[in-house]
Amino acid sequence: MTEKFDQLETNNRELLELIGEDPQREGLVKTPNRVARSWEFFSQGYHANLGDIINDAIFHEDCSEMVVVRDIEFFSMCEHHMIPFFGRAHVGYLPNQKVIGLSKIPRIVDMFARRLQLQERLTSQIANTLEEVLDPVGVAVVMEGRHLCMQMRGVEKQNSFASTSAMLGQFRKSAETRSESLSIIRK
Repeated sequence: MTEKFDQLETNNRELLELIGEDPQREGLVKTPNRVARSWEFFSQGYHANLGDIINDAIFHEDCSEMVVVRDIEFFSMCEHHMIPFFGRAHVGYLPNQKVIGLSKIPRIVDMFARRLQLQERLTSQIANTLEEVLDPVGVAVVMEGRHLCMQMRGVEKQNSFASTSAMLGQFRKSAETRSESLSIIRK
């Protein structure tokens, strides 16, 4: 184990004590270790490398029609409360002589989602990254998320969800293109 992992484990043991629990109780003995492992997983996006994720899967192609990957499940951690939010991402782009391997799009979503996040920033990071690596005619990202910080505490609204979008290039300029992408997402 690393020094950082050991510190995460110690901090979680101390947290249990601070909230009034006994970290030596049978059901909690291994909890600090499990939580530390969970946080390693939840935060792996900080250590991800975009080049490794894309792995040369950008191809020159005479393609100009819209590409959309819908219903990409994601989860992240709210940076304000460190409580999960999760939902679906819908990502589309208009190629400009380059396409990306379809499996790379969900991996890009995961790279940014597995950090402390705001849904608004997450949406923009995905769109900006695709714009940077593909130089497409346009990019559209729509995200729908359920935020446990809104459901479990604060306003306590269990049926609420947040929608965010980032429209770049032709998706921002053309209402017709934007409308077409949204109709594909709604199917």
